[in-house]
Amino acid sequence: MDQIAVALGGWESQICVRSSDGTVLEERRCQTSLLGAYLSARPQSRVVVETCSEAFGVADAALEVGHEVRVVPATLVRSLGVGARRTKTDRRDARALSEVSCRIELPSVHIPSAPSRERKALCSMRDALVRARTQVSNGVRGWLRTQGVRLRSGSVDTLPARVRAQVPTVPSYVTRQLDTIDALTRSLAAADHDVRCAAKADPTCRRLMSVPGVGANTALRFVAHATRPGAFRVRTRSKRIWGSPLASARAPRSSSGPASRRRARRRSGIRWCRPRGPRAAVGARTRCTIGPARCRSAGASVWRPSRWRASWPASSTRCGAMGPATSQRRGAPR
Repeated sequence: MDQIAVALGGWESQICVRSSDGTVLEERRCQTSLLGAYLSARPQSRVVVETCSEAFGVADAALEVGHEVRVVPATLVRSLGVGARRTKTDRRDARALSEVSCRIELPSVHIPSAPSRERKALCSMRDALVRARTQVSNGVRGWLRTQGVRLRSGSVDTLPARVRAQVPTVPSYVTRQLDTIDALTRSLAAADHDVRCAAKADPTCRRLMSVPGVGANTALRFVAHATRPGAFRVRTRSKRIWGSPLASARAPRSSSGPASRRRARRRSGIRWCRPRGPRAAVGARTRCTIGPARCRSAGASVWRPSRWRASWPASSTRCGAMGPATSQRRGAPR
């Protein structure tokens, strides 16, 4: 079986084809958008790429025409010889990947399905809107402090209206910022509608939303990452999604102080899932007055005042352990 190593690029990619004995059969450059047509004309081979933005699209195109695919983790390619001696070119990278693929069985990251990638893109685009609105609103609040104006309390949605009502003369450069906040708020409302529609259309999301405190955003993010609930047969595996309170145990001994342990807990798990576990636990505590004791205990641990900093990661882990079990539950959702 031939080994086709591709050093992907945004516009062009470098291809290196080797036979099973390591002989270089072909080296060429190809437009990244035309890689699917090139792979369809090749006999069944093994396609090796490095993780990047274009990797999963190329992997889908290769799998459709019957090739084997290896998406090598970016943290591993350095040990395989990619970028050795501080010389990193597309040609050398493709040669190194194809040579190593002839010698050993390269590991591959999990290739998420197209619906999973679509859900992740939907959530990440919504997060980008939230970050943009937060930055613009912080700039407006900073300007208000320089003017000595103190607004009455309210949400970000009503910030432009409150500024226009309390400030007699608003400069043009501030007006542009207020108009931007209004536009971002409308876009966020449309994004929230899309998230709710996507969650309601998925039966697993509907089952997850039957857990107190779990909404459409939390359920959709969980399903986007945990594409196969059957893979979470051990409770501790689900901690990787929401963040594990045991992350501090894996920290170096030199970083064993309380602050270091708290940072390790906050940084563990999937980045865009970290805030969801504690929020679900808070919702379980405030909304679940009756129901499974497991839900009540997960939320109640958040509200221990003396153990606030140490209890919210444990609560997020418990909620994370409830997620796979809920998504595998049979029968109609409550």
